[in-house]
Amino acid sequence: MIALLLRDLRLAMRAGGGFGLGLAFFLLVAVLVPLGVGPEGGVLARIAPGILWVGALLACLLSLDRLFALDHEDGSLDLLATAPIPLEGVVAIKALAHWLVTGLPLTLAAPLLGVLLHLPDSGQVWLVASLAVGTPALSSIGAFGAALTVGLKRGGLLLSLLVLPLYVPTLIFGAEIIKRGAAGMAVEVPLLLLAGITLGAAAALPFASALALRINLR
Repeated sequence: MIALLLRDLRLAMRAGGGFGLGLAFFLLVAVLVPLGVGPEGGVLARIAPGILWVGALLACLLSLDRLFALDHEDGSLDLLATAPIPLEGVVAIKALAHWLVTGLPLTLAAPLLGVLLHLPDSGQVWLVASLAVGTPALSSIGAFGAALTVGLKRGGLLLSLLVLPLYVPTLIFGAEIIKRGAAGMAVEVPLLLLAGITLGAAAALPFASALALRINLR
């Protein structure tokens, strides 16, 4: 399992579309929004939670089509399906690798981008907390979408259409945590709901993804 994780991390770094591309897209969103909306700090602070979460969501979406496609093209996915490692474990490891090269860097870079968008200091810690809790759900849900479209040519658009509606609850609760934290309000309810989404996705979706992969490999 560790060898598979290290292999996926090396492939993500070597093939592109992971750490660098997602982080660059996240940065561009934070830089371009003030240019389009205007430099008023009050306006930027009000829209910062939603903008930062939308940017993180889209950045995670960029590399999802590569999650199983490269292994499917070179035949590695067939070998993984017949390996002693359960296919559910393979899916979980690939989702973890995707989070390590996309979700984790975005979480670490988020405070700097929050400053660019005039997010109050009281909201910075909740920005990091919401992304740390919520981005694993994005990777797990994305792995399910990638498994459904792995056998399709140019399935990136279909993948986006399938995954984006499933991302909506994570987006809503993640942005709400930052809004409440910046305003000094209680954040326990949206934080627990976001954690529930992440735990549910991590527990259930590897099985659904593995089933979709088995069907596509027949």
